[in-house]
Amino acid sequence: MSINSQFSFFPPQPDNPADEDRYVLLKYALAQLGWAQDMPEILKSMAPPPPVTDIAPSGSLRGVRVGILGGGLAGLSAAYELRKTGCDITIFDALTDRVGGRVYAYYCDNNPELTGEFGPMRIPVSHETVWHYVNLFGLHTMPFIQSNPFAFINLKNTRVRNDDDGRNVTKYIYPKYNLTGRERAQSWKTLLSAGTGDRLLNASTNERLEIIEVRQHYSAKALEWISRSNLQTMEAAGLSQAAIDLTTNFMPLLEGNKYNSFVDYIEEVYPASVIYLYGLPGGMAQLPAAFYRSFFSENPYQPPVRGDIGTVRYNAGCLIDGVYLNDGSRQVTLRYRYLPTGARGVEAFDYVVCALPFSTLRNIDINPLFSDIKMRAIREVNYTPSQKTMLCCSERFWERQGIVGGGSFTDLPIASVWYPFDHAGGITNPNDISGDISRLNSDAPGVIIGSFNFGQDTTRLLNQTEKMTFEEVKREVSAVHGLTDGYLDRIVTDFKAVNWNEEPTFRGAICFFAPEQKRLFSWGMAQPEYGGRIFFAGEHISSVHRWMQGALQTGMRAANDLARTAGASE
Repeated sequence: MSINSQFSFFPPQPDNPADEDRYVLLKYALAQLGWAQDMPEILKSMAPPPPVTDIAPSGSLRGVRVGILGGGLAGLSAAYELRKTGCDITIFDALTDRVGGRVYAYYCDNNPELTGEFGPMRIPVSHETVWHYVNLFGLHTMPFIQSNPFAFINLKNTRVRNDDDGRNVTKYIYPKYNLTGRERAQSWKTLLSAGTGDRLLNASTNERLEIIEVRQHYSAKALEWISRSNLQTMEAAGLSQAAIDLTTNFMPLLEGNKYNSFVDYIEEVYPASVIYLYGLPGGMAQLPAAFYRSFFSENPYQPPVRGDIGTVRYNAGCLIDGVYLNDGSRQVTLRYRYLPTGARGVEAFDYVVCALPFSTLRNIDINPLFSDIKMRAIREVNYTPSQKTMLCCSERFWERQGIVGGGSFTDLPIASVWYPFDHAGGITNPNDISGDISRLNSDAPGVIIGSFNFGQDTTRLLNQTEKMTFEEVKREVSAVHGLTDGYLDRIVTDFKAVNWNEEPTFRGAICFFAPEQKRLFSWGMAQPEYGGRIFFAGEHISSVHRWMQGALQTGMRAANDLARTAGASE
């Protein structure tokens, strides 16, 4: 069915969308991709789990002690839900200066109007669990501009505007690549779709759903996707190496993960995760901050929970370095080090929710060891490197070039440049902003993500002194925008880079399975350990890696599973 047969108009994208608004946008996006009929099942898969109080009534778990490892969204959501049942909860988090884990908003000059996101920066309209909490906490949302026709494509030392039809790329950049005759006749978007998304069109709804679900067993079609790398899949689709090189330059996540699992990449494609998106003006850190504030309220729930609710202690600066099962009491002992002083401590809990990434769990003493498959996953599951570099500028040079929101893409090590969307108020179609640039104010200060890359680009860009990195980022941003030498030196007032691989309490940016890892590990990673005393949460054990959706949904699910087990024991 064509899009035009379903829609007589282009659906507007309002601020603070109601569920009905999101569903119209999602249906339109899925129709563009060719699987609008899957929408009910996609929403069901993305939905938050049932209320925890349906499993354990309010106050029924009074006195049950729960330790939560990690103060990211997975741990915070688990604590928020378990508190309703009366559990007494202690969160251990190694960070001392903020909450939220990899949700990290950076405020230049401590000004919330000058925000850059080192972690998540977008909320897809299909991510039901995220919207559950955004609406619950009353957070303000604005359309996030993903694609901007005024932004730049800079490949092979050739710079053009990113027009919607791709004519600039075809005319000026295609000649730089050794494309076949057939490939030269197609747009880069068509080539990318042929190499990746078109594979989904010939699959059944159930086969497609396996992409965004954790199952114990997978179909033959899913196993094919699981076993192949992105590069192998694009080669099998008939794309030349030149076409693969060209198209992946437009998708930094794909470029940095060519040799990782195809099924992990199409997690982005299938639920339309990069078509209609929203951001939080003032930063995504507002979401973990809302959880944190709730822990110090006598009853933060709306409507209020009837009955006793539990307490939450938030132990900042506590690095967990040991997890032990006490055979006699069946409790779990956590050993930790208080980082500000180096002091050591131990505490025993009835149950534990482990919301640490496996990249850090690998360095924790575990006795007795978890199941063989869990320990192997902890050792082997792939975390891809990624980094972002923020440039705080005294003026918005990009708006003088007609750019508001969206990203520019390049084959230089910075990979992509992303622009703030805070001046985009009133734009009803973030995918077509050509008539909406009159409101721009280029004299105002602003923050750009001067580099956002993955894989080898991350390692190589930041494997040098901070000063050298700063100079290289400025030089490459200048090349992408055609700026004169020294211009950025005059207007950049602040600079900060974060390489998630080098962050000592994370040791990796995002989970991105290598070929076969979804088949081998996805089910076992999510299973409890120590006879139902330790439950697991986090984007790495979810069905949609890399997104806040995965962290929040698994946090809620861990809370439900723990409540079910504890309730049966009471």
